[in-house]
Parts: sequence; structure tokens; C-alpha cells
Amino acid sequence: MGQAFAHEEVVVRRGRRSGLPVIVAVHSRALGPAVGGCRLRRYDTWQEGLTDALRLSEAMTYKAAVAAWTTGGGKSVIALGRDTELTEELREAALEDLGGLIASLEGSYRTGPDIGTGPDDMVVLKRFSPYAYCAPEEHGGTGNSGGPTATGVLAALHAGARHVFGDASCAGRTVVISGFGSVGSGIAAGLASGGAHVVVSDVDTSRKDLALASGYGWVELDAALSTSADIFVPAAVGGILSETSVPLLSAPLVVGPANNQLTEESVAGALARHGVVWVPDYVASAGGIVYALSRESENYSHESALQRVESIGTTVTHVLDLARATGVTPQRAARQIAEARLTSANSPAGAVR
Repeated sequence: MGQAFAHEEVVVRRGRRSGLPVIVAVHSRALGPAVGGCRLRRYDTWQEGLTDALRLSEAMTYKAAVAAWTTGGGKSVIALGRDTELTEELREAALEDLGGLIASLEGSYRTGPDIGTGPDDMVVLKRFSPYAYCAPEEHGGTGNSGGPTATGVLAALHAGARHVFGDASCAGRTVVISGFGSVGSGIAAGLASGGAHVVVSDVDTSRKDLALASGYGWVELDAALSTSADIFVPAAVGGILSETSVPLLSAPLVVGPANNQLTEESVAGALARHGVVWVPDYVASAGGIVYALSRESENYSHESALQRVESIGTTVTHVLDLARATGVTPQRAARQIAEARLTSANSPAGAVR
């Protein structure tokens, strides 16, 4: 028997304007409208883009459920071929194709920036639907979500440090950050201001000068995982933690915003056996979407929205305490919390929709 199809709705279209594959995957609307970013990236085949959308939309469902949000999980993908020349004209045409698809879903799927897209791209989507978050402030959005995402990761990191080391402070601890983009640099700045010794790495070696000028250490990307540290922060692409890479880790705590950090579910067990506490990525990375939804959908002030972002630390503590008390991995504990809420929402008495 084939694998059960778990998603509520998946739409794949050849864009009328762009000719590119445009995908929206909705995993669940049990807790409310599906929310998840728009990814524009290159794939060997469009089917790989579909796989990405399916996997990421499921992660968004659990991200929302474990934190008790009133949203579901979705994702959109514009799949570029390896050799496709992405001109400005093609980019806009593809976004317009996606905007029309999102509009046809009438608010049941809502999006924001992800890999390959940014605030300016949300302006194009907003021509078709109001449900595109993080557009520039002059267009009614909250702009780049990197800052709130970093704030959420720092809250998760401090909660993890309290669990592992008995003290939330990272003063004097060595933290290696793999990925020195807008989120990674925000995490680095927050940790350094608290007295941590920060070492960074990035696929773009031109960022080394900025890192060193900021007072951070630098390590080459292929050595980041094995560099001696108290905490390792995956802040770039996913798939960094595998059965073969886990034994290289020296840090007893892993917390970061990169999506899909595990190459497969079983790696959560490998981390536990190696003595590593791993905070599930979909819990640690939630700050950007929490902030955007709070500001743009619920009219929270900047300060109140940041307070909600910082409550990610409370969620992490709940997950890690449950894992310790029941003898399961943090991945399993987070799933148990999320699945209980989804089950309640799907029952006749607890349905949200």
C-alpha cells in the first residue's frame, strides 16, 4: 500500500505568464488558515520543488500547533530550472502567477518571504491578495522578518542553555553559527552583547571580513559542525544534521533557525544518543512569522509583538521538560504537544473552523 496523502490541498500550475511551475501546498487548516512562506529557488526537477513544498508545509503545521497559534501549515514554491535565467521580467511574471493562485484560495493560504524572496516580492503578491506579509512598511507591511526571527532564536537558545547548562546566560560560552546572513548576524550580535564568544561561518567567504571586523571568530563552512563549542546554531540551509554528521558535533546543544535541519526523522534519535539536546527547528525559527502575524493580522504594537516572539522560550522549555520527563527526544515531545492540539481541533467539540 502506498503512503497516505496527509495534505488537505496541493495545487501545481504552469504559470500562465511565466511558464514556471507554481506550487501551493496546504498541509492543515485544522487550527486556522494555512500560513507559510514563498520559496523561489532552483531545482533539478519541478518534482523536487513539490517535495520541498510538501515537507515545509507539514513543518509549518507543527510549528503553529506546538506554539498554540490559530493558524495552519502551508508553503508555496516557484520552481526554477537549474539553467533558467531569472530576469526581472520573469521574476515578476512568476510572482504574478503565484499571486493569482493565492487569491483563488480566498484567504485560506497566506504567505510571506522565504528563501529567494523578500519584502519587495510581497508587494507584487499584494496586488492580487491582501494575504502577503512582510512587505516594506511603506506598503503596509512589517518589512524584513530577519530581526524578529533572530529574537525568537535567541529566546529558544537561552531556554535551551538553561535546560542543558543550568543557566540561561551564554556569557563565556562558545557559540558556532553556521550561516552569517540577516538572521545569523542578528543572533551573533545578540549573543556577543551577552558575553558569548561567537564564531561564524558562511558559504559566502566574502563575509569573513565583516565577521572579523565585528569581533567574531571565523571558521570554514565544512569545519563549522566539528568546531569545539558549547552551542551550535544552524542558520543557513537545511539538511546539515545526518547520521554521519552527528558524531562530528562537539556542542551539547543545537538551536537554530535553518529549516529541515535533519536529513531524516531518525537523526533526532542519533542526536540524543550522542548526548546532544536539539531544539526542533520549527520551534526555534518561529519568530518572524509570529511577529508578522501579530502586527499585520492582529494589530499588535511592536513591543507587544516582540513579547510574543520572546514567548518562544517558554515553548522550548515546555518541550524540553516534557522530553526529559517522558524519556523521548525533543522532536517527539514537540510532536506530541502539536498532535494533541491538532487532534482536539479536528474533533467535533474542538473544531476551530
